Amino acid sequence: MLKRILAKSMATTAMIAVSASIGFAADIAVVGGKNDDAFWNIIKKGIDDARLVVEANGGSVNYLRLQTYDNFAPDVVQLIQTAISQGVDGLVIPNWVPEAEDPAIKLAIEAGITVILMNAGGADKATELGAINYVGSDEYAAGVAGGEYFAKNGQTKILCVNTVPGAANLEARCKGVIDGITTAGGKGEQLPLPATSFGDPTAVAEAIKATLLKDGTIDGLITISAGDADSAAIGVMQASKIESVKLGSFDLNGAGLERIKGGTQLFAIDQQPYLQSLLAVTLLASAIDFGTDLPTRPVLTGPGIVDASNIDAVLAGVSAGAR
Repeated sequence: MLKRILAKSMATTAMIAVSASIGFAADIAVVGGKNDDAFWNIIKKGIDDARLVVEANGGSVNYLRLQTYDNFAPDVVQLIQTAISQGVDGLVIPNWVPEAEDPAIKLAIEAGITVILMNAGGADKATELGAINYVGSDEYAAGVAGGEYFAKNGQTKILCVNTVPGAANLEARCKGVIDGITTAGGKGEQLPLPATSFGDPTAVAEAIKATLLKDGTIDGLITISAGDADSAAIGVMQASKIESVKLGSFDLNGAGLERIKGGTQLFAIDQQPYLQSLLAVTLLASAIDFGTDLPTRPVLTGPGIVDASNIDAVLAGVSAGAR
């Protein structure tokens, strides 16, 4: 028994040594959102699962998370600069604010770092910057799908609540919703809130309540995140509009899914964040370690509509921490 254990240990050591000698062992940095952001904790599960593959080849994955959203663009750029200073081989980065991030991403690529865009940016931006691919949802298309879904369910005026105005992916979401409902003959508008409102349930709920009380023609409301939908549900209730205003959200969380199951939220738009990070990290590591190249550009993980028709299957994924 002892001989078999020693033999297995020696074989593993030899494999690691051979892998290192032929260029395996990619060191990868991933930039993401705050620790208390439920969406980015699902991203983290994908990163953690991908880490098993990367570490099996002798590499590493370092998750660089924002501490706050108050100074959004400069803080993201600082994290990119941190990755460059660490001398990583690969960088997984959302292109949230192109005007701020593009120069820093280009510097990373000039430093010899292989980059893949995840969650925000798109295939065209990846090509423009020199990133190898984009993994995520087409945010505009997701928004259009949401606007069309509202229209099919009878809503005619939609409010898109944006708690991080200026972020390119979130602006695209709201624009898509507005275009989707407008094409179907309805109306839509965006409610931009200060970035400090993100994660502040009281501020978001109060803003939504005030808007609904001011404009009685609004019959549909969608938020750019699942957490904001929790706040929106409170605002709709406080405005006594539960029956007349249908709620939707981008992304998923447990509370929102329970509302869908209970009939107090109409739908959610899923971009499958677990798959975004799992695929982005493993595709990047494979490209660095083995020279692989995926011809599919972009690698889309959404959008998908979650509503009463498929809620039970989605809830099963939630219980496993991947939805």
